[in-house]
Amino acid sequence: MRLLFTPGFVLGMGMLIWLFPCTAEALPTPEQVRAGFRSSDALLLDRFGEVLHEMRTDLSVRRLFWTNLSDISPALRQAVVWAEDRRFFSHQGVDYAALGAAAISSLFSGSLRGASTISMQLASFLDRDLQAVRGRRSMRQKWLQIQTARNIERVWSKDEILEAYLNLIYYSGEFQGVAAASRGLFGKYPHGLDDAESLVLAALIRAPNATAVEVTQRAEHLNLVMGRQTPNARIREKTAQALLGSRSVRGRVNSASHVARRLLKNRKEAVVTCTLDAELQGFSEERLSHHLIPLKTSNVGEGAILVVENPTGDVLAYASHTSDPARSRFVDGVIAKRQAGSTLKPFLYGAAFERRILTPASLLDDSPLDLAVPTGIYQPRNYDHVHRGRVTVRVALASSLNIPAVRAGEMLGVEAFIQTLRDLGIDKLNESGAFYGPSLALGSADVTLWELVNAYRTLANGGTQSRLHLRAPEENREPDPRRVFSNETAFLISDILSDREARSLTFGLENVLATRFWTAVKTGTSKDMRDNWCVGYSRQYTVGVWVGNFSGEPMWNVSGMTGAAPLWLEIMNRLHPQNDKTPISPPDGVIRCCVQPFSAEGSERSEWFIRGTEPASASINAVGLLPQIVYPPSGAVFAVDSDIPKNQQRIFFTVRGRMNGLRWVLDGQPFRAAAGKAAWSPSSGHHLLAICDANGVILDSVRFQVCGHNRLGE
Repeated sequence: MRLLFTPGFVLGMGMLIWLFPCTAEALPTPEQVRAGFRSSDALLLDRFGEVLHEMRTDLSVRRLFWTNLSDISPALRQAVVWAEDRRFFSHQGVDYAALGAAAISSLFSGSLRGASTISMQLASFLDRDLQAVRGRRSMRQKWLQIQTARNIERVWSKDEILEAYLNLIYYSGEFQGVAAASRGLFGKYPHGLDDAESLVLAALIRAPNATAVEVTQRAEHLNLVMGRQTPNARIREKTAQALLGSRSVRGRVNSASHVARRLLKNRKEAVVTCTLDAELQGFSEERLSHHLIPLKTSNVGEGAILVVENPTGDVLAYASHTSDPARSRFVDGVIAKRQAGSTLKPFLYGAAFERRILTPASLLDDSPLDLAVPTGIYQPRNYDHVHRGRVTVRVALASSLNIPAVRAGEMLGVEAFIQTLRDLGIDKLNESGAFYGPSLALGSADVTLWELVNAYRTLANGGTQSRLHLRAPEENREPDPRRVFSNETAFLISDILSDREARSLTFGLENVLATRFWTAVKTGTSKDMRDNWCVGYSRQYTVGVWVGNFSGEPMWNVSGMTGAAPLWLEIMNRLHPQNDKTPISPPDGVIRCCVQPFSAEGSERSEWFIRGTEPASASINAVGLLPQIVYPPSGAVFAVDSDIPKNQQRIFFTVRGRMNGLRWVLDGQPFRAAAGKAAWSPSSGHHLLAICDANGVILDSVRFQVCGHNRLGE
């Protein structure tokens, strides 16, 4: 890093300085240099400005954030000045005494001696044209370097020059700047450097790639000429640490690593502010790691947590943990697709409420069920393999009964359910309803925790859906949320999911879902016990938890109550230090009515209804399995045969179940009463066939296509 001068060069420079006095040219100000300094690391800050994560984004150099002179150890400042420019505080950019000494020394000894000042070295950092090429500078470069150094001294203060120099100089290997060198070589910040460490860093400036022996000798000599009393053994120890140690910069903090990878990777900003709350993030990560320890005996190795703020969609905590630390930062459980299990049931019943197919008081038959599917017979089972006969929709949803959910899905139709899920933001459901079949009601589709939490947040926000946010509040806001459910439907689902008594059929009255404040919550377990979920919301927050194995390996005897739910409760309790059991206020569009029991042992009870769906009388009859279109199957494609007269070709519409009072509706137009098979002369195009009751409510629908003879083979 030092200029080397021959006697001829020294005399030549003297003549140039005498003949061509220095003139002021445009120089960057200290503020501009500081602003243009780019760290090789990016910082992720939480919503309050606290550092969450420090991640390297530039692999070409190791350079940390600018360090003020006041934050650099006085021992290092003194050592650098003694090593590089002893008369730094007395000259004006050029040390003429050093130049003369260099010339005399060269004349008598034939050796070359460095005579560049700190200001001259800084000049080469500020102007790339002044940097040596293959270790040498031309006469013109050397003259301009001296001229620039003198100009710097006229504009900058000595402290500003020294500060910039210490931040721009290379110390060893890839380390540029005092912050990177201090943390990379000694694992501490610049203000904490002691005498021995300062001597070693100062010795490295002249020869960043010198051997340990050479650095030790130079540091010991510097210690001697400075009159310091640092033991040589201590200097050798610190030299070995700097040159033979790990030489790595440990991040100040390593929280929210997955968010850091999402927001900092490939970004030019050195500092990115996100929506996370550092305190809640740290708590979530710690509790997730701690919660998974006892679950290892049940073959549970991974988990994830997502906490969002309902009104804004801001993500407050985003945690993913795996038992394998080597791959923990590469596998993100929040955005990994997993089978949803029973967590989709609220949206199934919500869609049925929205279409006036069911009410919370409707009765569904919880008895053995066989459904024909393309692969054979589908036989859904309840989690506990118990059948309870007729149950209300309220109990079926709150207690997470599977068979009633499949019956509700048959009433709604798979295509309608898929569209509802897409509207909620679960938009990777690219297959047709026939692909998923009736098992979609039990969560056979793959979803992410990110999608699922936002879908539940939609219910918390009265049925309006909008995006979640990880960036600072002022950026990327969606102006108009999209309505998926009416406020009335969202209220009914929320009321059911918060009903401790309705939940007791499966979970009992005392369980981890019974919070001391108002919440609506649902658990879910996927097929073969591969995924366990708990997602729920209060007025202000929605929290989702997943536990399982990223490999897809099944867990052993883990239920919603022992897997994800306890962790969900811990997070919720942290968010709600105050207890408020007041239920949410019903919207104007719902009404509460008394209904008669459906068994002799029952008692009269009250239930919420969307206005217009309340029963005409005080009693409710079992819904059972509503009519279902058997033929044509959804997604069928028919071709008109050109060899058969058109008036002799028919498609027969067939329905299963009760038919009294029902009508076929084809492409939005009434077709005929649903009494037996209905023959229809096919016409080319895409068609929507529905079966409706006397009030026009769609009970089932299918889509199919008819191709003309000219389109055969397409």
